[in-house]
Amino acid sequence: MPATAPTWDPAQYLRHAGPRARPFADLLARVPALPGDPPRIADLGCGPGNVTALLADRWPTARITGYDTSPEMLDRARAHAGPTPGGGRLDFLRADLRTWTPDAPLDLIVSNATLQWVPGHTGLFPAWIDALAPGGTLALQVPGNFDAPSHRLMRDLASGHPRLDGVLRHEDAVRTPEEYLTALTDLGCEVDAWETTYVHLLPGEDPVLDWVRGTGLRPVLDALADAPEDRAAFLTAYRAALRTAYPPGPHGTPFPFRRVFAVARKAG
Repeated sequence: MPATAPTWDPAQYLRHAGPRARPFADLLARVPALPGDPPRIADLGCGPGNVTALLADRWPTARITGYDTSPEMLDRARAHAGPTPGGGRLDFLRADLRTWTPDAPLDLIVSNATLQWVPGHTGLFPAWIDALAPGGTLALQVPGNFDAPSHRLMRDLASGHPRLDGVLRHEDAVRTPEEYLTALTDLGCEVDAWETTYVHLLPGEDPVLDWVRGTGLRPVLDALADAPEDRAAFLTAYRAALRTAYPPGPHGTPFPFRRVFAVARKAG
C-alpha cells in the first residue's frame, strides 16, 4: 500500500489525543479574523473529527466541513456532525486532497498533520489560495520530525526488507518554515511561519511505539498485515531500538516532537 494511503485505526490514534491536539490549538491561535459571517471553513484531513470540533469553539456560527479519505476516520468523525451550540454546523465528507476543490469560496482552509502524506503538496497551494475569499486564510501544521530517532530507526529497519520498499516517507515529506513562507508569499499572501518542538511526557510501557502505531508506523503495519511473523519480528526489533533511543524517566518517557506551522492570509 502506498505511504499516502495507510489504513487508519481511530481508537489507536486517539490514545494520544491530548498531545496531538495541542499543535492544532496553537495553530488556530495565530489565525486572524475571518471575513465571512458566518464563516465557511474546510478542515483537510480531519481524521476522527475531535480537533475539527474545536473550530466550532473558535467560530461558533461557522459552517465547517471536514474532509478525509479514510472511511474508518470518517465513521468516527461523524459522531461530531450536526448543528453546533453557536448556531453553526459540522459536516464530514470523503475527499482526496490532491483533487479536492470547494464548491464556493471559503474563509478558512485548515490542515493539521495531514500534508506529510501528500507528495508535492506545495503544488496544491495556488488552487487553495484561489479558493479563499478575499481576506481568507490557509493554516497548516505538519510534523517536522522525520530525522528524529522514531522515524530514522523505522526507516533503518525497513531498509532492504522486500515488503517495505517505498512504503515509508522520508525527510522531504515536508518543507521547512522558510520554504512554506516563500511558497505562500509568492502567491501574494501575508505569511506567518514557525516551528515548535514539543516535549511530550508519555506514560506507560513502550509509549513511543504506542504513539507511532497510530501514525507513522501505519504503512509498515499495512505492508506486513498478511505476514504475521515478519510483522512480529519488525515490532520486536523496533521496540528494542525505541527503548534505547527514548529511555523512561522518573515521571514518564520524554518524547521531543518538532512541528512546522504556516498561516497565510490572502489579500483582502
